[in-house]
Order: sequence, then C-alpha cells, then structure tokens
Amino acid sequence: MAVIILNMKRTGFVLVVSLLFILIIESAFAQDAAPTALVLNAEGPITPPMLEYLVRGVEAAERRQAEVLIIELNTPGGDLGSATNIIQLFRSSRVPIVVFIKPNGAMAGSAGAIISMAAHAVAMAPETAIGAASPISGSGQDLTETLEAKTKEIMRAQIRPLVSRRGQEATDLAEAMIEDAKAVSADEALDAGLIDFIADDTLDLLGQLDGFTVELADGPRQLRTANAQTEPFDMSFIERFLLLLTDPNIAFLLIAIGIQAVLIEIASPGGWVAGFTGVVCISLAVYGMGILPVNWFGIIFIVTAFVLFILDIKAPTHGALTAAGVGSFIVGALVLFNSPGTPQFQRVSVPLVIGVGVFIGLIFFVILLFALRAQRAPIRMGMESLRNRSGVARTDVKTTGQVQLGSELWTAESVEGGEAISRGDRVEVVEVKGLRLIVRKKK
Repeated sequence: MAVIILNMKRTGFVLVVSLLFILIIESAFAQDAAPTALVLNAEGPITPPMLEYLVRGVEAAERRQAEVLIIELNTPGGDLGSATNIIQLFRSSRVPIVVFIKPNGAMAGSAGAIISMAAHAVAMAPETAIGAASPISGSGQDLTETLEAKTKEIMRAQIRPLVSRRGQEATDLAEAMIEDAKAVSADEALDAGLIDFIADDTLDLLGQLDGFTVELADGPRQLRTANAQTEPFDMSFIERFLLLLTDPNIAFLLIAIGIQAVLIEIASPGGWVAGFTGVVCISLAVYGMGILPVNWFGIIFIVTAFVLFILDIKAPTHGALTAAGVGSFIVGALVLFNSPGTPQFQRVSVPLVIGVGVFIGLIFFVILLFALRAQRAPIRMGMESLRNRSGVARTDVKTTGQVQLGSELWTAESVEGGEAISRGDRVEVVEVKGLRLIVRKKK
C-alpha cells in the first residue's frame, strides 16, 4: 500500500511539473508572437461609404487587438462632415492609427489633410503632397465672405489641438492649408514637423514605427512593429458600390438613363422593365448627387431637354426642338455637376456630357423619323385601305360582277365610261361605296 501511495505522489508531481512547463512555453510563445498591423486602403474621395469603411476597420483592429492600424491614404478630399466624423473616430480609437499617404504621386488634399492630422502618427511616401484644405459649400460654390470666415475659423480651432504637439511651425502650416489652401510636399511637411516619417513602403514604415511613442486617449503607448505581420482589410462590395455612385460621371450616366427610361414607360405604358430600370437608376443617381456638390438648378434643363425631345415628335416642323433639347441637356448636366468652385475631382467629364447628349438626341431623331414614316404610310386597315388595290375579275363586270382581292370575293361594278371588264382581267379599285367596289380595267 505504501508503494502505491508513493507512486501516486510521484505521478501527481510529474503532472504538476508538466502543467507548469506547458504554461511557461505558452507564455513564451505569446510574448514572442508577432504583432498584427491591420492595413486599410482608403483611395478615393472622403464620403459616407469611406467613413463606414474606416469605422469597420477601427472596430476590427480593436477586436483583434492589433498593434497598429495603418491607413494607406490617397484622396483629393471630399465631404467635410464625413471628415469630422473620421476625426472623432481616430481620436477615440483604442488602437494606434497611422495615416500613410501613398503611393508615390498620391495626395491627401482638402479633407484628406485634416483627417491625416487627426491620426496618432503620419507618414508620407516620396513625391506625395498634403494640404489645400480650404472649404467650399455643399453646392460646389465658393462660400460667402461671412460664412467662409466662420467655417475657416471653426476648422482652424478644430485642427489646432491635433497639431499643437508638433510645434508652432507645424501649427502655422496647418492653418495656412485652411486659410490659403497651401499644399506641401513630403519633405516640406517633414521639415515643418507636420508628419513623422517619410517611408518608401509599408514595411519600411513598420521599421520606423518600432519604438515610436504615440498618445492615445488612455495615455502614451510605445509601438512594437519591428516584426509585425501586415493583414489587409478590404472594402466590402456594398462600400465599393456606394463609393462608385459618388463618381460624378457615374451619377450623370444614371440620371440620363433613368429619365429616358421613365419617359419611355410613360409613352408606352403597360410594360414594367423601362419603368423599373428608370426608377432604380434615378434612385441611385440621387444618392450620389446627395453626396456630391451639385447645383440642382441643372435638373430643370435636363428635364426640359427630354420634354423638347417628345414635343418634337408632334410638332409641325421637325428637328429644331431635338437640337434645342440636346443643347438644354448638355447645359443642364454642366450646371448640375460643373458649377464654378466645384473641385476638379468632383466634376463630370465634358466630352462625356457632349457625347451622351448627342447620342440621346440621335436616338430621339431616329424615333422621330419612324413616327413620320408611320404618319405618311398608306392606310392598311378598313375600307379605305382597299383604294388603289389590284384584283382579278371572277365574272364579267358590266353593271355588276365579282372581283377577288387577295383571298376575299367582292361585289363590284365598272366605273362609268370605263372599258369592258371580262372574266380573268386585272382590275384596280377606284372607289368604295358601302360594300361594293367601283373598279376599272388595269392596263
């Protein structure tokens, strides 16, 4: 019995030692595990779909306890309201956020410059630019003097706490980007202290970030990124689709197709394909135009253009209203998307507008030709359609007789003073009197 008890004690001791050994090994592996660097690719205008993408990215980084969240940014600017929400998102993040303006030739313009300064660290690739953050109105127009002064003052007050830790020169440069639309290169931004690093690529950036201390909401944190594993975090299909709708060229094509489809449905009611397509296209276009800085006055010209196209079909003179409609359509599209003060990246392509306008005009011109041809075509139904038709006499036609027109046998009489008609002669209908044909011998 004593031997058994001794063996049990030895077995328990071995189990305890083994368990402690496993815990030590797991702890060592946990300490040596490579940290994660979640990488987002934010390319395009700052819009609500971009905001949703960044929100998902920050939530994913916090959930996975990433060491750092890197946002590869390339944007000409965008919606100031979305930019404000992104600033709040960055400043409340529990994961360090690094904005990396890349690739070479990229930029963080307008709203992009503002959200870059809200990150915990900022890096730029060579040959990139940042700045030009002067505000414009939601309709693409320059702000009135009073409103411009108020907006700029609010933006400067908003940005000063973000860059004050970088020194007075960086603060002055940030305010000049808002006040004077100043933009600088990567080297100039680094010299002023506005950014922290110039990196060739993401791996180079991770090497420079190792040991760098950032200030989070809960205090300073030193980054460990020397052997960090990058993990891409892509946009969802819906986010990509909604971002595509904010392209002014796409919005323009959708509104053109949508209005035309709805007019086709109105002109030929009963089908559902044209009407459904038109409503869907217009709905998608309205979403995009609700985000873009558009001048809604242009819609009046576009609707007027389609009205002119339809009126030209019933007008006594044809072609003039279609030409006027093409001109009205082109003017309306340019007023809608290309008003003075609209940023270049939010303008619609002028060749595209002209091309689509001419194409739509040609479509309605072809419809007009078919309508005119139908109006001038001979009547093919009813008694009037029998006039001038040819047939064959089945009996002698003196005062009365019978003639065959196609598959029909008709009672007929010879025209007064006409040649005698014998059986088998070819005849031509001159007149229709009730159910009797007046015919003459065809030469």
